Amino acid sequence: MLDQSEPRAVVHAVGVVKRWGTTTALDGATLDVGRGVTGLLGANGAGKTTLLGMLLGLHPPDEGRIEVLGLDPAEAGPDVRARIGYAPEHHLLPPDVRAIDFVRHVAEIHGLSHREATGRASDALWQVGLGEERFRALGTMSTGQRQRVKLAQAIAHDPVLMLLDEPTDGLDPVQRDTMLTLIRRIGTEFGIDVLLSSHLLEEVERVCDSAVILHEGKVAAAGTLDQLRGAGEGLVLELVGDPARIEAAVTAIRATGAEVRVDGRRYLISGDDDLFEVVRDAVADSGAGIRRMQPRTVSLEDVFLGVGQAVAP
Repeated sequence: MLDQSEPRAVVHAVGVVKRWGTTTALDGATLDVGRGVTGLLGANGAGKTTLLGMLLGLHPPDEGRIEVLGLDPAEAGPDVRARIGYAPEHHLLPPDVRAIDFVRHVAEIHGLSHREATGRASDALWQVGLGEERFRALGTMSTGQRQRVKLAQAIAHDPVLMLLDEPTDGLDPVQRDTMLTLIRRIGTEFGIDVLLSSHLLEEVERVCDSAVILHEGKVAAAGTLDQLRGAGEGLVLELVGDPARIEAAVTAIRATGAEVRVDGRRYLISGDDDLFEVVRDAVADSGAGIRRMQPRTVSLEDVFLGVGQAVAP
């Protein structure tokens, strides 16, 4: 029996395995999702949509266990779903139904009265920028507008947690920018925790506080974006001059305890907080010249590619 007290995390999963026939979608996934906006990253087929379905209680794990808001979704699915807003990846919305009627219906499914659901539906559509279009039929709306309707129905019942599956799919650059701004606003101003599933690294880097990276059904890396980028702290150094002096400079840098990796003509250096001064002095003593020395920055793409290679067979 799971502990029903205050949850350690919004989502807590240990050793989760899910198989579909001979295909293993999740292979021992262990993860925690904390407060704020978290990106669920992975290539197509990495297990992202399967995991979201399991968090909703739509299918139980074959092995392992899951807690969502302190509850087991396989046993307490209705209670979990009542507190979650979900926007699926697909765009299969009823074309003849008005946006406000659709959002109201979903709010009623979550337990709101007809009157309250009507008011919440109108408010939610205004919040996502569709107040003027709320009486339009869904079939007359653009892809971007339908994506915002899905977002509205996910927030109308005032959930604790939102699960968004590829919410920018099919959007042009302007619509995508608007959608990401809305998601960030929901996760900050509204105080709703968000788990955003995406294969687009740039959008996760833009709106999320943390990320979980799935690779072939396993959690390859997880943490805040700053933690995931932590391996990138340090300096990029390019040296010029006599090869013997350059070699002496690198040897002197390593002698200080700093780590030096060769990347083509560059040296990637990590070490203590006074690294800049240490490297500068070591190079000056060697007589080599510095062509470039600057802080090393690492994108989420670098992290994603790196962990993918790390778990590859």
